[in-house]
Amino acid sequence: MAVLWLVLLGGMLTFFLGVFVWAFIQHLLTVEIPSTLKHPVKLRILHFSFQYLINLGTILEKLRICSTPAFLLCIQDLVIIIKKDPNMLVTDTRFGTVPVRLFKPKKVSSKLRRGIIFYHGGGGLFGSLDVYHGLGNFLARETDSVVLLVGYRKLPDHRHPVIHLDCLNASIHFLKNLQTYGVDPSRVVIAGESAGGWAVATVTQALSCQDKLPQIRAQVLITPVLQGVNFQLPSQLQKHNVPLLTRDLMITFICSYLSIDLSWKNAILTGACVPPDMWKKYSKWLSSDNIPQRFKGKDFSPEFLGPFNETAYLETKHILDEKISPLLADDKIIAQLPDTFLLSCEHDILRDDTLLYKKRLEDQGVPVTWHHVEDGFHGCIIFFDNQFFSFPCSMNALNATISYIKGI
Repeated sequence: MAVLWLVLLGGMLTFFLGVFVWAFIQHLLTVEIPSTLKHPVKLRILHFSFQYLINLGTILEKLRICSTPAFLLCIQDLVIIIKKDPNMLVTDTRFGTVPVRLFKPKKVSSKLRRGIIFYHGGGGLFGSLDVYHGLGNFLARETDSVVLLVGYRKLPDHRHPVIHLDCLNASIHFLKNLQTYGVDPSRVVIAGESAGGWAVATVTQALSCQDKLPQIRAQVLITPVLQGVNFQLPSQLQKHNVPLLTRDLMITFICSYLSIDLSWKNAILTGACVPPDMWKKYSKWLSSDNIPQRFKGKDFSPEFLGPFNETAYLETKHILDEKISPLLADDKIIAQLPDTFLLSCEHDILRDDTLLYKKRLEDQGVPVTWHHVEDGFHGCIIFFDNQFFSFPCSMNALNATISYIKGI
């Protein structure tokens, strides 16, 4: 029996070491760390650990032990440590089927507080109320606001349009009961990061048509994904292997959430699934011509989408829905949107989505405040309170966000 246990232990160690070596080689061969990025070693360790866990999850899924998302969510829950703030009242509840967490300063206020509805990031797979607890708590404390953190349902069990509907329904419930939470109806902000930033865009567009609810005072989009049509933008080509969001990971998230087979990955990335007449219609909003020259670099060439593949279009055409690609909303909807804060990071594959949305909003007369983090990377804001994986860009992004919100 002892020999059997030794054999099993040796086999497990060999397995984990093999995956470790494979992930390490994969990391060295593919990942690009920009020379201007501060603390590059930290980012390498962070991304390598992430890649190692994804590889482990993929193997476990192929062995039919558990799904990759389930494995990653389990690891996520194991490593998260929630720090309690004695000055904050934190309440977990549900709005229907949607879990939410409410942060409210204990200090008595002589007037109604600002309200912040926050949607977390994570590509529809990662992120949770616990992962973003520190950020929600910090926002509430530093801005003296009531913060509603929405824990929408995610992969692998829930796909489109669950995130949009969960965020929309939770927001409507909150807006209908602002007095209960001590929130000023004229100072409600909707904010979100990454996939949460996408949810901000789709929810705010949906709410702009609802005149029976308190109007949203401002929307805050932090490194959002805003379209799934043009993947030939400068940042998509320049930053495709920059952590933490690489091109392969991004397209995997998109296809998984939208129930698109990954065999259509190349057609999506090259634009072969976009009919020429539709590209002609949308290029005025999505073309790289709308990106300032300083972001394009010397060697960038304008995109050429195609050749058109009708089968790919039929399999992926829901990407063209404005609830999935909010950059495609009609001008009349864009013109009704509230004051907007946009935050982009230089070393982010999604940088140009923000720049395109900025132009769309400004063209329709929507007041826009834009903050660009020159040494930032995708997802950096979530590490603002992490002792080991702390980056200067994290606090830069968070301080700019807080400064904007405090002005409302």
